[in-house]
Amino acid sequence: MRHLPFAGLRNFRDLGGYPAAGGRTVAWKRLYRSDALCVLDGDDWARFVELGVGTVIDLRFPSEVEQHGRVPQHDSLSYHHVSIQRHGYEQTGLDASVDPAEFFAERYTELATDGAAEIVSVLEIIAASPQPVVFHCAAGKDRTGIVAAVLLSLLGVSDDDVAADYALTDLIAHEFVADWRADPRNPPQLWPGYGRAPEKAMRGFLAAMADTHGSMPEFVRTGGVDDAKLVSALRERYLD
Repeated sequence: MRHLPFAGLRNFRDLGGYPAAGGRTVAWKRLYRSDALCVLDGDDWARFVELGVGTVIDLRFPSEVEQHGRVPQHDSLSYHHVSIQRHGYEQTGLDASVDPAEFFAERYTELATDGAAEIVSVLEIIAASPQPVVFHCAAGKDRTGIVAAVLLSLLGVSDDDVAADYALTDLIAHEFVADWRADPRNPPQLWPGYGRAPEKAMRGFLAAMADTHGSMPEFVRTGGVDDAKLVSALRERYLD
């Protein structure tokens, strides 16, 4: 099952099972993506520990970590905070005429361009981890979705499957809206695209990356590393 049930998490998923390079498959129970893990406690925490995760990569802004906290400390966990986003962007007050697919595709392309070095650092941590990895942001959609897209592409997963994986978040978009509206400290949520994850947004991002860089390995090269070595390490570690 791709979605793992947690009482306090909305978007914890296993990235395994996708067809990848050389007729191989992304391994199950080694790569996870999630929303913020700071809420883990009780039975949720016990379930998380049972997964055997050894590396947690937190993609949020420092201010988010300071305000909301981080994954609980545990002897088995190596925690890495790598903020990949330079600037936030407002969603709640956007006009209803703004197309969420176009909006998110443009924001993701900007984020990847500005944060190339940080994204590559995340990939290097993933490649070097001897135990299962989870990477997360706040909702597990935007920053997490970008890292997942780049990672899966380097593993040889098709654009169709990368886009479909991203769009799984759309199944719970209504929960993000409800969470936002339930907090009286938040401003009114007006934009219908808030929290959405339309498949077309990821396809737009992948197309923009291909137009700009030619391929994901070439994008990795802009981050200052040997792309062939990194791709080889990732495929050796995470493909069955």
